Parts: sequence; structure tokens; C-alpha cells
Amino acid sequence: MRSACTAGLLGLLLGTAQVGAQVGAPTRALSDAVAINQLGYLPGAAKWVVLPAEAAGEFRVVPLGSDEVVLRGRAGPARRWAMSGTRLRLADLSALSTPGDYELRADGQAPVRLRVAPDAYAALTAGALKAFYFNRSGTALEARHAGPWARPAGHPDTEVLVHASAASAQRPEGTRLSAPKGWYDAGDYNKYIVNSGISVYTLLAAYEQFPALFKAQQLNIPESGNELPDLLDEVLWNLDWMLAMQDPADGGVYNKLTNLGFDGNVMPHQARSTRYVVAKGTAAALDFAAVMAQASRVFKPFEAQRPGLSARLRDAAVAAWQWARANPQRVYKNPPDVRTGEYGDSQFGDEFAWAAVELFLSTGDAAYRDTLKLAALPVRVPSWGDVMGLAWVSLAQHRDQLAPADAELVTRRVGEFGQQLAATWQGSAYRLSMESASDFVWGSNSQALNQALMLIQAYRLSGERAQLDAAQSLLDYVLGRNPLGMSYVTGFGQRSPMHPHHRPSAADGVDAPVPGFLVGGPNPGQHDQAHCPVRYASQLPALSYLDHGCSYAANEVTINWNAPLAYVSAALQALTPPTR
Repeated sequence: MRSACTAGLLGLLLGTAQVGAQVGAPTRALSDAVAINQLGYLPGAAKWVVLPAEAAGEFRVVPLGSDEVVLRGRAGPARRWAMSGTRLRLADLSALSTPGDYELRADGQAPVRLRVAPDAYAALTAGALKAFYFNRSGTALEARHAGPWARPAGHPDTEVLVHASAASAQRPEGTRLSAPKGWYDAGDYNKYIVNSGISVYTLLAAYEQFPALFKAQQLNIPESGNELPDLLDEVLWNLDWMLAMQDPADGGVYNKLTNLGFDGNVMPHQARSTRYVVAKGTAAALDFAAVMAQASRVFKPFEAQRPGLSARLRDAAVAAWQWARANPQRVYKNPPDVRTGEYGDSQFGDEFAWAAVELFLSTGDAAYRDTLKLAALPVRVPSWGDVMGLAWVSLAQHRDQLAPADAELVTRRVGEFGQQLAATWQGSAYRLSMESASDFVWGSNSQALNQALMLIQAYRLSGERAQLDAAQSLLDYVLGRNPLGMSYVTGFGQRSPMHPHHRPSAADGVDAPVPGFLVGGPNPGQHDQAHCPVRYASQLPALSYLDHGCSYAANEVTINWNAPLAYVSAALQALTPPTR
């Protein structure tokens, strides 16, 4: 008999509070229903709720099981949100700051439960990080850590072949290499350096900025209780693999470790295709250099626990940088016989800038700083293909290592970018900075969360409350305050994805998907429609979503989408004042 996840079991797995129960996820607009953050709110957070346009009367908030009104008001004027075509009203519940379980009652609407708690996102942060454990390659997941999602080991990757595209005099085609560990990148079983770059960076940035939160956190992974915080233990699982992807002969980095084609919906131990390391590339080398430099400074205080690790990471970063400088335009393209993800990029200015920033901050060598023209660098929302924003995040965190004029420039430029996003949020019918169809790209939920990440950098510099509130609204969006009325994180919320494009979730015989994964979200490109037996309900940007295992364009999971989920959840937990 197939078993299903329960909220209590997920809480037990994480050692954290319970989350909402799993139910099926609709994919049509809920224009006649209330849309709310289904996990709840911190006491001092902004609390916006979306009501149907018809809800023109009074709303009331009462404690659960009581009729005593603790907050009452009227929603704002009816407005149309172009991204969904729906008309709505916004209700501001921000004055509700006393922890507890409540019910929102609006005239003509079914009551909706909401929660206010000082630890509102503790379970979410832990779940988002635990998802990386669930996607570990090369190891068995034991029931004491994984519950019903326990599985045998797959892909040891100790006998990986050098593909013809990666062959060199020292390592000719067919040479056998060992590159174990790492995370499965997404719904498939391959491992990619480029996407690992932004993923590892975002997790380490979270640790750099909020170390106290993560030092106190327990994820119930095999390393829990050792000498390192669990987040760093989890990151090391991937860093160990990344280090094995560097060619010691020249410092270059292979783009990926992969099958020639994607596996079917089988479990890892059932996928036994030959694995290869495939061609080196400039993007892979620079992403590797940036992350290794960052990791070298993060692990430096743990020299007693991991002797020599910081220096090894630094040396690997320098070698990769030198290779990239000698090969500044090595564009990766899949060889004809390789049909797995490409992560192709042909513009490397952002990667060079990011790597230079990380190497300067970690080594103090002015030669790296001198390669930058800081005033000319744009500030943008980061993604795997555009990592310029990550350079600004690190510069903002380490302004004390900059010349005064550069520190002032960073503060001003990051602040201005945050003000732009907050102004869009302020004017939005939905109270979101996601106001353009161009925001609803493949992985639009990560676009939302990376906007939040940049807003948080600006807030940390300026203290402007609108920037924090705009970031909160973006987390609200992925947790249920959206036109589909669903939380986009598996296992979290009253209505969340049940059929992500994720091979273990499809093949493990467990009704509930592996919890803690953020799915890509609405994607009007609908790149997978020809391969799906069901049709998207709409082509409107915020409605173009399928909760179906066929949908790699809207319902896949990836490590670079989960990383900003963990970051934003933790940052809001750490930064939100206890009262407004």
C-alpha cells in the first residue's frame, strides 16, 4: 500500500514545527477565493491578503474558535492585475501582531485560517535545506533521516569516463575518474557545475549573513551533531564533488557529470547508464572559482575542525581563475551525443566580475579588485545565467574591506536597486514587484525569490521598511498569495504541488512528493506542452502552470530554485522586527 506524507511526519523528519497538510493542487485561477500566505506570518511582518473584487464589505479577524473581533477593516479598491487578468482587493492585516491562530472572515467569503508566530518560517527554512539532502547523489538515504523517502544509494560516480569533448593529453578519452557525492541538479540525476555555482553561493551567503540562525539549526542529516553547522555539512557534500571536477593538470573545470541522455522515471539505484565528465568551459571555471573563493573564507574559522580545507578551496579558486583568464571565451555547447541539460552561456562579463569580487574578498589581493570597473557594473536580479547580482551581494556584505568611495558606491547602487523594486511593489495591484510578463520566465518562482534576495540586501543597508515588506510579499506569493491559491513548495501549505517533475517523487511509491522542494512556477512559454497529456489552463503569465509530472517547464524542481527559498525564509525570520 502506498504511504503518504503527513504534516506531523514532516515535522518529525526536520525536528521542527508542523506544516499544513497535503491536498491536491488546482491549476485554475481562484478569482472568487481568498489568497493568503498559507504558512503564516511573523508578528512584525507586513500581512497582505488578496480578496475577490466582490468582497467590498468589512473583513474581521477573530481568534480560532472565538467570535471576538481583534481586527476589523475594509479592503482597498478593486483593481485588475494584468499578470492574471483577475480583479481583486487587498486587505492589510499588518496590525495583527499577537501570536496565535486566527480566522479571517470577509463578507460573502468562506472563512480562512491564518497563523501568526515568531517561528513562522523555521520549518520552511529547514525543509528547503533538507531538500538538498534528499537530492544527494552517491549515498543511501536512511529511514531515520528520510522517513518514507528513504532509498538505496545510486550513482556512486567513482568510475566516470572522460568524454571525447573533455579529453586532454593527461586524460585521454575513456580515462576513468572518481567524482562522487554532489547533489542531483533538478528532477534528473545529472550534476552541473554552473548551476551548482549559484546554488552553493546562495546557501553560503545565507550562512555568512545569519550565522547564529544556522548554528542553532538541526536538519536531522547524517552529519547532525558533528563539529559543523548542518548547513555547512550539506554544502560540503556538493563542494567535495565540485573539487573533483577540476582538472589538476591545468585548473580547468568540467561543465557537468552526466549520462548521455536523461533517465526515465526510475529511482537512483535503478539508473545505471554510463556517466561522463563533459567539456571544460569558461562559465564553469569562473562559477567554480567564485564559489571556492567564497567557501574558503566561510570555512576559515573551522580550520581546527577541517584542517587545510580553507586553503585547498582558495587554491582551487585561483587555479580556475587562471584557466579562465587563459581561456576567456570557451563557450560550452552540448556535444552531438549528449542530450542532457546544457546551462549554455556565451557572455562571461558577469562571471568574471563575480569571481574577481570573491577572490579579492577572500585573498585580499588587489590584482583581482583592479580587474573590476565597479561603477560600470550593473545591478541585476541574479540567475544561473546572470550572476552579476551575486557580486553586489558579497560587496554589500563586506563593505569594510573596500575603499571608502567603493563602499559608498555599493551602498548607493544596491539601495537604488532596492528602491526601484519596492516602488514597483508599492504600485502593484497585487503588491508584488513581479509586474512584468518578463518576470514569468522558466523558474519564475526563483525570479520572485531572487528579487526578494536583492530587496533584503538593500534593506540591510538602508533599513527602509518598504524594501523588507516587498521581500515579504514575494515570499507570500510563493506560499499561497497568488491567483492559483497554492503554495509552490511541496509538503508546505494547505494546497501544494503533488506531482513535481522529480524522478524520485515519481518513482518511490510514496503518494506525497519529497517535501521541501520549490517548483518552477508559472511559465507562459509552456515549453513542455507538446509532451504533456494535459493542457495548461491559461497563457496568462501568473496562471500558466501545471501540477503534472510531465511539466518540466513549470513543475520541475532544481537546487538553484531551492537555495533562494532557504535564503529568503531565513533572512525574513532573522531580520523582521518583532513589532511594526
